[in-house]
Amino acid sequence: MPATTAPRRRTVLAAALAAAVTAGCSAGCSAGEGPARSLRLATGPEGGPYNAFGRSFTETVTASGRLTLTPVSSAASVDNLQQLADGSVDLALTTADVAEDAVLGHDTFDHSLGVTALARVYVNYLHLLAPADGPVRELADLAGRRVATGAVGSGLQVTAARLLRQAGIGVRQQSLGLADSLAALRSGALDAVFWSGGVPTSAVSALARELPLRFVPLDAVAAQLRERYGPVYTGVTLPAGAYGLAGPVATLGVGNYLTARPGVPEDAVRQLLGILFDRWATLLRSVTAGARLEPRFAVSTGAVPLHPGAAAYYRSVYG
Repeated sequence: MPATTAPRRRTVLAAALAAAVTAGCSAGCSAGEGPARSLRLATGPEGGPYNAFGRSFTETVTASGRLTLTPVSSAASVDNLQQLADGSVDLALTTADVAEDAVLGHDTFDHSLGVTALARVYVNYLHLLAPADGPVRELADLAGRRVATGAVGSGLQVTAARLLRQAGIGVRQQSLGLADSLAALRSGALDAVFWSGGVPTSAVSALARELPLRFVPLDAVAAQLRERYGPVYTGVTLPAGAYGLAGPVATLGVGNYLTARPGVPEDAVRQLLGILFDRWATLLRSVTAGARLEPRFAVSTGAVPLHPGAAAYYRSVYG
């Protein structure tokens, strides 16, 4: 490794933390420091990746003996942040685009919510899948067709709606979760399904073994969304071999954040992050293959300020 690599990484991380601390203090540096015996984490619907990650994380945290963390099933991102704002939960998983909307009071949210980030944990890949022998071969072919765009209250609905609006395409929208979407696609009740998750998503892999699928490239609109909405969106690629793909398919990526109420005690946040970074390889295995959790990635939470306890954790551990 070149001698300048480590100092450069420290400089980048320090700059990110400086910005995050400034923003984070405006969001809740006066939060209490008392001990937290029990916290609640809003995850996602049963059978989904948020639910799987959330349950694995809560079990790991509780087994540590330092905190008790309880998973709460939900409709996912939008629902999670609404529960966070009304105090029903202390922590929540959410996509980056929905979290930024919540902080800025945009689109789904008519006012700013008090949301802070602990970490950007991993990236979702937007899948647009259709039967290989069906009429949907490219994005424009969705016009007027029956398309599942995610469950009500999910981040997927927000992302899919933006993509379709940007492309100027109207569809016969079906608000379904992943299991129901794939079942309807298999039966012929749908023409295409949007899904946002890790790669591979096991349920999609299972369907691909039963039904030849086409994964539609989304790179052209992905670039437009990034230009319009900023770095909450990135260009990513479904790799060759995933789902039996003969070659890579370019698509849209959106980060997933672990978020918290500003009032969650700082010592609890530091403990949670210590466990997350100690066990990330095991925890992420349930949602996406080959993902790594590194501090430069974790602190990249855009308009969502780091919780003061998170900023203190990154500074103490990584300088």
